Amino acid sequence: MIDEPFPLAPPLSVSQWFNAPQPLALDALRGRVVVLHAFQMLCPGCVAHGIPQAKEVHRQFAREDVAVIGLHTVFEHHEAMTPVALAAFLHEYRIAFPVGVDTPADDGGELPTTMRAYGMRGTPTLVLIDRRGRIRLHAFGRAEDLAVGALIGRLLVER
Repeated sequence: MIDEPFPLAPPLSVSQWFNAPQPLALDALRGRVVVLHAFQMLCPGCVAHGIPQAKEVHRQFAREDVAVIGLHTVFEHHEAMTPVALAAFLHEYRIAFPVGVDTPADDGGELPTTMRAYGMRGTPTLVLIDRRGRIRLHAFGRAEDLAVGALIGRLLVER
């Protein structure tokens, strides 16, 4: 048997959800393309590009085909990144898609659990997961809108 060329996405480790009636699990989203956007409230690249891109993907694609999930992954400025501040941020930026708060490391490390599991280098990070739960794009920094949209389109027609 030949190994798949794309790794399965690790599960999300989330301590709190916003804009979600119940906790989300990647396994439950199989059959949809998942757009996972990791961000921090105080990250200029996230505010200028990553969050607007995630909002546009959420607006453009049908929910039954594409699930957009925000992951607030805090690895600096911990005192300022409280759930109350995040709730206000989501309201002010009109973020309607589900956002999970990455679980802090239980070993005292700097990087939160999901960030570490995905090997993220910082924020913004964009991860595209195909309908079968495999990572097809892992991009740190600015991901070009047109390229992201084209890849989502390709993943939607794969079976």
